[in-house]
Amino acid sequence: MKKWLTALSMTWGMFCAIPCPVKRWDNDLRASMLVCLPVMGAVIGCVWAAVYLLLGAVSCPRAISAAILAFTPYLLTGFIHLDGFMDCCDAILSRRDLEERQRILKDPTTGSFAVICMVAAALAGFALFFDCRPERPPVCLALIPAASRCCSSIAVQVFQPIGHSSYAAMHSKGINRKYVAAVAAMLAAVVILPAALCFPAGLCTAATACACALTVLYCRRQLGGMSGDISGCAITVGELCGAAVFVLL
Repeated sequence: MKKWLTALSMTWGMFCAIPCPVKRWDNDLRASMLVCLPVMGAVIGCVWAAVYLLLGAVSCPRAISAAILAFTPYLLTGFIHLDGFMDCCDAILSRRDLEERQRILKDPTTGSFAVICMVAAALAGFALFFDCRPERPPVCLALIPAASRCCSSIAVQVFQPIGHSSYAAMHSKGINRKYVAAVAAMLAAVVILPAALCFPAGLCTAATACACALTVLYCRRQLGGMSGDISGCAITVGELCGAAVFVLL
């Protein structure tokens, strides 16, 4: 149990901007962090849903509500996944050879493609939530981040990382099939169970998972392997697609 509490603390500290009450770190538990990632996603999703309910309860103006709801997932994660999205956009849209795309991916400077795509994603989120009907079930928002992080976790564990990826050392130890199976079970739970209990929620999580998977496959092909940036990009795109289904259904 102590091992998993430490792994959860590591996941919380790295992938969530909400202050972690207990700070622990163990380099040997980096793989365990990936199993805890969907749990952290569920926490973020619950906060997102609570914000949605609160804004509806106080009858907040539509434009302000839309801006808050669009940026809440980014704020709760300290923009770490949005950073990965921007890095991938910069590298892929450069249309250079593979070696140069990988160099751009790790370049700390921000290029024009990253800024353009970030603005487009922000505008898309704002436009979606501006037309959001207040009767939409908040459970959808609670589950979307969990679904995106399930896919991200599985992808990082299964796919061969880019050589300079921070996950390269972890992957060299081999795939932990029990961990992959555990996250796959979580993914099935957040897609199948909501579909049985709340039809819109099942569609939202399924759309999120599909968008994440397609983003991972496309980015891996363009960048020659898996990385944390691709993981963040998949989470960003997946959650935007899940939000689109939430709003447009």
